[in-house]
Amino acid sequence: MADLLLDQLTQGKPVKLEKNGKTICVTRIGDEVFAIDDTCSHSEASLSEGEVTDFKIECWLHGAEFDLRTGEAVTLPANIPLETYAVTVNANSVTVEI
Repeated sequence: MADLLLDQLTQGKPVKLEKNGKTICVTRIGDEVFAIDDTCSHSEASLSEGEVTDFKIECWLHGAEFDLRTGEAVTLPANIPLETYAVTVNANSVTVEI
């Protein structure tokens, strides 16, 4: 069963997904889809409300940036990486694996 449909994801516009008790930020960049923990490791802010530039997402609260591919914190004030999740795209079906 798909968590989302690919055509529901707008390029560079994060979406919040709740799955198995976790809150995940899902972002489409081109034909790729990335999934990362939705809560910034610096504060309790939702990353799905942030801005996406290239393969980075910026926390709207304090400006910390995370690499969507690795979860690495690339800009202070965050310095703790976030968990990333494998994503499977099959035609129009997008599944986040936890």
